[in-house]
Amino acid sequence: MIKYVGVNDHQVDLFEGQYKVPNGMSYNSYLLLDEKIAVMDTVDIHFSDEWIMNLQKELKGNAPDYLVVLHMEPDHSASLQNFIKTFPNTTIVGNAKTFPMITQFFPELALNHKLEVKDGEILDLGSIKLKFVFAPMVHWPEVMIAYDLTNKALFSADAFGKFGALDVEEDWKEEARRYYIGIVGKYGVPVQTLFKKVAGLEIQTIYPLHGPILKENLNYYLDLYQTWSSYQPESRGVCIAYTSIYGNTKKAIDLLVKELGDYPCETFDLARCDMSLAISKAFQYETLIIASPTYNGGVFPPVEAFLHGLIERGYQNRHIGIIENGSWVPAVKKYIYQYFEKSKDITFMEENVTIKSSLNNENILQIEQLVKAIKQA
Repeated sequence: MIKYVGVNDHQVDLFEGQYKVPNGMSYNSYLLLDEKIAVMDTVDIHFSDEWIMNLQKELKGNAPDYLVVLHMEPDHSASLQNFIKTFPNTTIVGNAKTFPMITQFFPELALNHKLEVKDGEILDLGSIKLKFVFAPMVHWPEVMIAYDLTNKALFSADAFGKFGALDVEEDWKEEARRYYIGIVGKYGVPVQTLFKKVAGLEIQTIYPLHGPILKENLNYYLDLYQTWSSYQPESRGVCIAYTSIYGNTKKAIDLLVKELGDYPCETFDLARCDMSLAISKAFQYETLIIASPTYNGGVFPPVEAFLHGLIERGYQNRHIGIIENGSWVPAVKKYIYQYFEKSKDITFMEENVTIKSSLNNENILQIEQLVKAIKQA
């Protein structure tokens, strides 16, 4: 039997100190009740007491035989020391990279009972048999997932997670995309490697460390992860990311959106929006338009942050158009070309727009040509 014993966090405002989570977070932990009892991961330290109470309620006086540590990031491992104080005879299960991290996070903690497992090894709980599959750099080096051979359940660590607490209803895809691109997006190749390792497994349920348990239409979630981790566009359409100091660049964006008509597009003022959302949307669509005033010989600082976020996460396989503005020497286009010079499969549109201070009739014609190029991309 598999029981959920995780917690919801509505205290956090920034996950990992940078991602806005208006609907909170869940820190998931699971209790496997069999001939042997196993706990799958702990929770954030701020919810340690609540989590241990959840465990004790379901254990009904019993003690766990194993605590399986799939991932050592503190939102999942920080309650490990409190767990051992409560259940001192429990065996901690990890791999060769797990235990040095435990020592790093808890230098005074003595691990009197530990079991080091290898890739492909099976932990026999009775009817439940957990097969461990190592997933290095998805998205830490010690990460592993576990497959329940009996119930065909995948304990997926941070994979298939999302922002948002479990007591809030919201669209899974939007917050899962923002979570994946923001946190795991750089590691598409390791994710693809993991997909190959689990390709032959029949999966009926996915138990992630954040977000809801996934039971139905699993191909929907698996297909999205294939798309995201292979850096392919998810949707036809355009993400428009811009900044405007005195409003002239924004006038160009307003005209662009008007000319696009009903063509799918989403627009983000990078000086005001949630940057993680803008970055995730750039990965969603096949085309990206970047618009910026020239600022100190480059782009406006929020655009700089946006570009860094894209490059850091391996942005590729997209079309990019540029709208630049400059009262002296417009330099945005040149700067963006340089920024993406090492990126894979970036196609720059020839129909760029160069504004000198404010829109003129030539710029209006350029925007019309850019719209045609977007729709034909």
